[in-house]
Amino acid sequence: MKAADIVPFFATLQAANPEPETELEYSTPFELLTAVLLSAQATDVGVNKATRKLFPVANTPQKILDLGFEGLCEYIKTIGLYRSKAKHLLLTCQMLIDLHGGEVPRSREALEALPGVGRKTANVVLNVAFGEHTLAVDTHIFRIGNRTGLAPGKTPLAVELKLLKRVPPQYLQHAHHWLILHGRYVCQARKPRCWECSVARYCAFKPKTPAPAS
Repeated sequence: MKAADIVPFFATLQAANPEPETELEYSTPFELLTAVLLSAQATDVGVNKATRKLFPVANTPQKILDLGFEGLCEYIKTIGLYRSKAKHLLLTCQMLIDLHGGEVPRSREALEALPGVGRKTANVVLNVAFGEHTLAVDTHIFRIGNRTGLAPGKTPLAVELKLLKRVPPQYLQHAHHWLILHGRYVCQARKPRCWECSVARYCAFKPKTPAPAS
């Protein structure tokens, strides 16, 4: 993607969705952290189904700890890798109480020190809960960064760092969500829907298959 195409690329995505939001359901930074931790290798839809039952019962670190391992597993057992996620979440809750007064920290270093929380999860929390200009590179953003030519890279970190350099400041707050949603619903992995893509004119990718017959 040419440098001159980056502003119109994001301006087009912004015009279609001025205030994009995560599709994970949450009402506090802790609920968001919990949902993102549970979402690894799982769908937002699947996580939301579980947390709709969990959060009314336990939506603070202490209440999660009070459930215990087996009790927590009962609420999240429909999510992939739920037993390891339960262990990580319980350890995280204990650290939040011991080190942060039960609150979600606002620094990357403190977030990444929590069990089960990597750079991507920390970036989501910093961006969504605290309004930081971070970019969490998931499989969708990694694919779009490379496919469109916006931020090609061999690793998620390489794509993230290139995006931070190439995305204009006025779009950094919401770039994470625009790219994820575009990858989820339009620029899909196996069959990108180029024929309905609003930013196809700026994209370096050339589809090999024609649009389906109407």
